[in-house]
Amino acid sequence: MADWPQWRGALRNGVTSETIGWRGGKPRQLWQATIGQGFSSVAVKSGKLYTTGNVNNTDWVHCLDAVTGKVVWQYKYACGAGDYPGTRATPTVHNGNVYTLSREGLALCLSADTGKVVWQQKLNCAQPQWGICGSALIAGDRAIYNVGRNGTALDKTSGRILWQSGSDAPGYAAPVPFSAGGQDGIAIFAAKGLVAVNAATGKPLWQFPWDTSYDVNAADPIFSGNNVFIASNYGKGGALLKLGGGQPSVVWQTRAMKNHFNTCILHKGFLYGNDDNTLRCLEWATGSERWSLRGIDKGGLILAGNQLVVMGGRGELILLAADPNKLTEQARATVLNGTCWTHPVLANGVLYVRNQEGTLVALNMRG
Repeated sequence: MADWPQWRGALRNGVTSETIGWRGGKPRQLWQATIGQGFSSVAVKSGKLYTTGNVNNTDWVHCLDAVTGKVVWQYKYACGAGDYPGTRATPTVHNGNVYTLSREGLALCLSADTGKVVWQQKLNCAQPQWGICGSALIAGDRAIYNVGRNGTALDKTSGRILWQSGSDAPGYAAPVPFSAGGQDGIAIFAAKGLVAVNAATGKPLWQFPWDTSYDVNAADPIFSGNNVFIASNYGKGGALLKLGGGQPSVVWQTRAMKNHFNTCILHKGFLYGNDDNTLRCLEWATGSERWSLRGIDKGGLILAGNQLVVMGGRGELILLAADPNKLTEQARATVLNGTCWTHPVLANGVLYVRNQEGTLVALNMRG
């Protein structure tokens, strides 16, 4: 099965080996569900789909049949909807449990089969302006969250706090595991910069300052070899950093890749990502631009095989060849309305797309 069990897929890189059979016209809708307001993506594991939404200041964790959309179970708890209303973090499915995180810092571990609470833990820190966002990372026996100055780790089986890093407001990105520069660790894109921490202790290994307007560091860092790419919006742009031998150093920096919250895709030495309404292709080694496509609003993208699956911010689905040498559009159709800032998910031949207003749609991608 080609499951998508957590934020940005099995390897948390937005990539699946599945291919897209859709080549034009409007793809066939398999089912539609109302899930509540939010930006949470979906996780798909063993025939079940997990996602979250907010209705009347109540968060709902949904478990649906991935094929039919029918409700398997639901769990709810009180949580304010906030500005740009709704849930943020995507559920993480691991070893029969589902890990969720509310915009107010409530970490939950639920049974993937029944929705029964295994444990819950309130993570306390100053609240970022638009709510806590980073989806849980399971690393060994730890569940790691971007909460506090440089993250928080809980015991994944009991919810016991293993380490914390202060009560500062966090950044908005998800934790990312890495092995680079002669070190293994967890990268936390914090409010004031990129910080690498030891997974066992939370002790910082290195850090790189990165100040952004409103402290919006939301796109996940991308590692390859001994380099890492980071990017933010509000005019900031992106940078490739070299790791090893102490603090990171800048290889190149650009204003041509300003990720607001959707992370780039790295494929065969090229970055594909949303530069504040424009999809761009940049060379990883140099930052030089290869091509661009305007008009995708704040939408996100994934890679399926050798194709970019792009969800425009107003519900337009676009299929492109992942080719740095030329921009080749293969298909385009409007599949949803409203505010579509959440990246699509492809699992077992079905594409799942949602809007902020609370509609989740499943589309046939088998052709």
